[in-house]
Amino acid sequence: MGKIGIYGSSFDPITNVHLWTASTIRHRCKLDKVIFLPCSSKRKDKQMQTEDFHRWNMLKMAIENNDTFLADDYEMKLQAWNISTYETLNYFKNKYKHDTIYFIMGADLLIDIGKEKWGNSDLLVKENKFIVMARDGINMLKAISESPILRNHDDGETFHLIDKGLAMEISSSYIREEFSLGGEPRYLLPESCYNYIREHSLYQ
Repeated sequence: MGKIGIYGSSFDPITNVHLWTASTIRHRCKLDKVIFLPCSSKRKDKQMQTEDFHRWNMLKMAIENNDTFLADDYEMKLQAWNISTYETLNYFKNKYKHDTIYFIMGADLLIDIGKEKWGNSDLLVKENKFIVMARDGINMLKAISESPILRNHDDGETFHLIDKGLAMEISSSYIREEFSLGGEPRYLLPESCYNYIREHSLYQ
């Protein structure tokens, strides 16, 4: 029986911070695998700057030399109305029936779930396990205690709270802006992805 973390994001583009975060969490939480899950471009709350196949190509290039990292395009293939984190986690629990699945997210998303802003919030928390990354200005323990949904399912195993120990918050949007303004974000993302962006004139 293994331990697998599901790490969802737009990855538009994937950055060195994404990779460092995944590596840190895998090491700290003793995960066997981290699955990178790029979100669908059809989601109404997301606005992608590139076509799906570019995001997918860069993601695969970024993780190709790490056998503990996997990529899964499950959500990319879904239509917007079919996308639900609750259903996504059910999919992975069925796919990896003999492993323990953890959903990796930031503390800001923990607050949203606690306020029932996500579909099936109660069942989502009741039936799953989470690795929650610290965010500046968010008290994770307070967030759990102030939400009936979160605190009533806090059995000591549902939430694994982790502070990475270093505030590296360089975002994909920052990198996109740098490219669009003629900046030089070369060392903020994998070299292969940097070259790919240049080759395909992305984010110009």
